[in-house]
Amino acid sequence: EELRMSKTNNFDAQSTFCVLCGRTDDCPEKYGEKRTYVNYNLTLHYYCLLMSSGIWQRGEEDEGVDGFLITDIRKEVNRAAKLKCNICKKKGASIGCVAPKCKRSYHFPCGLQRECIFQFMEDFRSYCWEHRPVQKFTDEELGASQCTICLDSVEHLPVYTVLKSPCCKNAWFHRECLQYQALSAGIFFFRCTVCNNKDKFQKEMLRMGIHIPERDASWELEENAYQDLLHCYQHCDVIRCLCKKGRDYNEPDSKWEIKRCQYCGSRGTHLACSCLRSWEQNWVCMECRSIFAKSGKYSKQKKRSLAASEKTNGTTCLLEEPPPKSPRQSSGSPRNFLLQSSKMMCQNLSPCSPLELPASNRVTMPLSPVMSNRSWSQRHKHLREQRREVCNILKELKVQVKTKTTRLNINAENIWSSALKGFRQRIFSPTNTIEVKFSNCQNRFKTNNSAASKHHFFQLLMLHLQNSSLFEGSSGKNLSFDFQAVKENLYFEAGKMIAVSLVHGGPCPGFFSKTLFNCLVYGPENVKPALEDVADVDVAQTIKTIKYANSLSSLQATLQDCCEFLDAAGCLRPVTALCDKNMLVHDILIYHVIKRIALPLESFMQGLKTLGVLEKMQMHPDVFSSILCHKPERLSAETLCDLFTIHSSPNVNKGADFWMGYLQDVESGESVVTLEDILLFVTGSCYIPSAGFDPEPTITFSCIRYPIGNRLLNCLKLPITKTYQQFKNKMEFTIRNTLRVERE
Repeated sequence: EELRMSKTNNFDAQSTFCVLCGRTDDCPEKYGEKRTYVNYNLTLHYYCLLMSSGIWQRGEEDEGVDGFLITDIRKEVNRAAKLKCNICKKKGASIGCVAPKCKRSYHFPCGLQRECIFQFMEDFRSYCWEHRPVQKFTDEELGASQCTICLDSVEHLPVYTVLKSPCCKNAWFHRECLQYQALSAGIFFFRCTVCNNKDKFQKEMLRMGIHIPERDASWELEENAYQDLLHCYQHCDVIRCLCKKGRDYNEPDSKWEIKRCQYCGSRGTHLACSCLRSWEQNWVCMECRSIFAKSGKYSKQKKRSLAASEKTNGTTCLLEEPPPKSPRQSSGSPRNFLLQSSKMMCQNLSPCSPLELPASNRVTMPLSPVMSNRSWSQRHKHLREQRREVCNILKELKVQVKTKTTRLNINAENIWSSALKGFRQRIFSPTNTIEVKFSNCQNRFKTNNSAASKHHFFQLLMLHLQNSSLFEGSSGKNLSFDFQAVKENLYFEAGKMIAVSLVHGGPCPGFFSKTLFNCLVYGPENVKPALEDVADVDVAQTIKTIKYANSLSSLQATLQDCCEFLDAAGCLRPVTALCDKNMLVHDILIYHVIKRIALPLESFMQGLKTLGVLEKMQMHPDVFSSILCHKPERLSAETLCDLFTIHSSPNVNKGADFWMGYLQDVESGESVVTLEDILLFVTGSCYIPSAGFDPEPTITFSCIRYPIGNRLLNCLKLPITKTYQQFKNKMEFTIRNTLRVERE
């Protein structure tokens, strides 16, 4: 007869004794669920039953108590009644140590109290306090650090209450913290909090007596657990709201759409109320502006670039002939390098090109003569050679990528959340070919070219990471310490995204500081940080005051003022001479730039190991620094000439001359399109990927009316014309209007 389990009001579970341990405690976290079976006059703790040495699951899952037959349970109770517990000295000790020749028996709660280990796997073995398994420690590991779950201090000692990760040397845990984490995460989500390793980590924790329940995570089982996250702030907070329908009115894709503050997200404005011409423009609320003004984190130069970017938004009519050429300013010969405004490119959220802006509105400026032309040219040439080497290395790694595809549905308005969701889905694999679909705010998918969507996705993702709270600094960025990001394992995901982007055809990140890069390839213990690596204004000012103190009394006064900070950094020590300041400055820099971000760095490195990228970085540090520590090379006529291979055909010489002359005109500003537009027209990308194009771009000349860009083959078919002016007109008309049609 099928067992009926009931917990009725007539049977108080708190007042009943477990038939195996004799206790009335009802603590599921420690002893498992306390179950009462009225029909059989039976009450027991689930863990007491699992760990009992003389009973096995002889029935099916729906028989008895999860496969333990009632007759077997009663036999086990009778057997245990004859055994005395070696801890509390009472009868009923149903659990025995499995070590050879060990005759100790104990109740499950007594075993926990005496620090025995119970393995919730295979044969459900139990070990007494003398024979329990232990983790191996080396003398170098002794010390103290933070528990990566509760972030309280944990001593590195071979004791029952402390566990270390088998996969990360810097990950230490309190046993109690780890057990609660396992009960909450379940078998599908329980993994190393630093490197995200699952198999090796779970195997070691099971060996050390951590119970991992075979169920989904608690947050996945709770109904409507994420309902609050779906709420978006929709209110106009500017002093004078111009909308006649009220401050809460929001009409997408119009001037009455509400834009939230890019930093806090808790303030909003209608586009029209803050003179924003498009949703892509960033907006900062008054509260955030005042905070930044007081902290001095944003320079006047950045404010000017923001203001300049607001002037670069314009629209043009669809499918019109090119207007008379409006030359942009250039410094010298057609081959001089021009720096296009990066802000304009950042705000363009469509995978199309900068062509949505009139040529007259595209901001350019000559390169500042920081160094002589000769030395700059040599450095530029060296960077090119290094990037070619990186390209070949990444092509080797790309061999791992299979033809099987994984689709990422990306919301361009919330690039980080949608990318994170895609990378964390169970079916995602870095070795699968990535296909990207962009969605608008109505959740309808745009029909973009697959290659163009993927290239644009990686471009937006790298830009977001560069400006995210995971990094700090102005141009060369270091990792920051974001407690919430550590808790949510976002540093691992960021490293993984950068690795996947590099191999799958994303752009050069180009924002790593030299210090961060050296930590990744040489190890943090071999890196000496500089004052420029400190992004916090207050900390930097403190270090400067100590560094430039000109007397012992002024130095001691400074240390007195910041003694709390020095104590927290572990740098507080007696100073007896002025020369002691040098060692003190060194220690503060090591703490703030290196030790403080030990957990984020370890997690970030684990993410970069995806597809073998970090290993290659450590093998070839010089060449990888060219794409991680230096901004991507701006396109030039020479770069595109080298990029494209021209196939031989009749009239190829005349056509090649027209092609190279046209590139020079575009570079010098004597065209309505840009070099990025040309590359986008042919390949679907406005940048050259770190791993190069596959297949390599080619050019053929044919008797056709207008040029054709085949993005599947990266092939550009060009018309054969009698004059250069005809060639130029056809190129500009086709490229300009094709890209504009795609955008619409």
